[in-house]
Amino acid sequence: MSGRQALSTAFLARAGWGGAERRFLAGDASDRSYDRLTRPDRSAVLMDAPPGKGDDPRAFARIAHHLAGLGLSPPAILAEDFDHGFLLLEDLGDDLFARLIARDPAMEAPLYAAATDVLVRLQAHEAPAGLPDLSAADWAEGAAYALDWYAFAATGQSPDPADFIATLTGLIRTFADGPRIMILRDYHAENLLWLPDRVGVARVGLLDFQLAQMGQPGYDLVSLLQDARRDVSAPVEAAMIARFCAAGGVNPGDFAAAYATLGAQRALRIIGIFARLCLKAGKPGYLALLPRVWSQLWRNLDHPALSALAAICRDHLPAPSPEMLERIGAQCGLHPHR
Repeated sequence: MSGRQALSTAFLARAGWGGAERRFLAGDASDRSYDRLTRPDRSAVLMDAPPGKGDDPRAFARIAHHLAGLGLSPPAILAEDFDHGFLLLEDLGDDLFARLIARDPAMEAPLYAAATDVLVRLQAHEAPAGLPDLSAADWAEGAAYALDWYAFAATGQSPDPADFIATLTGLIRTFADGPRIMILRDYHAENLLWLPDRVGVARVGLLDFQLAQMGQPGYDLVSLLQDARRDVSAPVEAAMIARFCAAGGVNPGDFAAAYATLGAQRALRIIGIFARLCLKAGKPGYLALLPRVWSQLWRNLDHPALSALAAICRDHLPAPSPEMLERIGAQCGLHPHR
């Protein structure tokens, strides 16, 4: 038994779950992983977030408490060992939005409406104190991952990001840097669970929110509707933008530039992160998602306000063609110390 397994076994014994059946449930781009625990009377989920790897279970617990106080549905925390990075969580089931919609496409519109209403509820309330609050320049620098990692993977060169960062910083300041609210950041169909026995916004189970921070009102909506892992239908995307704007008293026409700016920022950062996960962490599976994110990027860059950013991207970022993805994949894991 590894040291980590021994620690988790001891934690579960202290929590009264030592005799439960245990099986791997999920992992993600971070070092965090989840096991489902089953015993005759109920099930639960073990979160394993190794200390020093970027995910602090204290942050998860703090945000979960805040979300629950708003009438939303994060998993309840049944036990914790913050020092060793373990949480025992309520099991919210397996009905991820992505799975439900794959089985029944007619579910897409009502599920996305419920998820949009969660954002309206979340943004109507004050955020917890002390959340990270990045500047427009910080957000632009995050998007420069596309130059630092994707362009490097594609061409062997990392272009000077100065013009890119300055241009995107200006766009964010002009169109998308208004009042700040708490954003969950990874708000998409594989982090949302359907809980039909609950009522209203509580029907949406929330996962993966421990990196919540202050951000722009449209960011989580972009995350929801421009999903790296699935295509959201154009009518549903348009309807949810209209629903979000109506709830906030925002003119959809005025919101369009903010939506495109945040969408471009997010797509660029994801493109860079997926390339980094391949080159540095040896995780090639994310490369298959790049063509979808690339398409989302250029839909956003088609907005007239983003023409200068589009020109920079056109000059420095080649399209993820099959040949390009093969080239990047061939470098998988070869740059662990870059």
